[in-house]
Amino acid sequence: MSLDETRPFLPLRIAVLTVSDTRGPEDDASGDLLAARVEASGHVLAARDLLRDDRAGLEARLRLWIANPEIDVILTTGGTGLTGRDVTVEAHKAVYEKEIDGFSTVFHMVSFRNIGVSTLQSRACGGVAGGTYLFALPGSPGACRDAWDEILVRQLDSRWRPCNFARILDRLTEA
Repeated sequence: MSLDETRPFLPLRIAVLTVSDTRGPEDDASGDLLAARVEASGHVLAARDLLRDDRAGLEARLRLWIANPEIDVILTTGGTGLTGRDVTVEAHKAVYEKEIDGFSTVFHMVSFRNIGVSTLQSRACGGVAGGTYLFALPGSPGACRDAWDEILVRQLDSRWRPCNFARILDRLTEA
């Protein structure tokens, strides 16, 4: 992949949602990291919030944000592990119309370089619903950094070739 400076940059409206029973706004390092990277990349931070690990509440919030025409992408951080309280992946998959299978694969490739086989404990995933991209990222700042810096910053930038998510955003709902 390479950056094509002849293409215009199309800023996307990105919402960040931290899913945690233990973090609050004052110590949300992963949410802070994602919000800062979204804005530093030239995108718009369209919304930001923090929810407890509650599948029904998370599904409702995802559906609310999917229905909002001012949000193009939803990034959640937290709740992608294997414990009983980790329900983010189940909430995401309940709202997906299509899953982006390759996102999980590439995330694990990137993560493996940094944390080895510990990447097996993450169920990071991506999908599409209602013309909105959704990505469920682990709750650690390192994992969020890996996902943004190695994958999302490129796929959400309309200038990256040969293809990217940003260039097909307006086609996600076509019949």
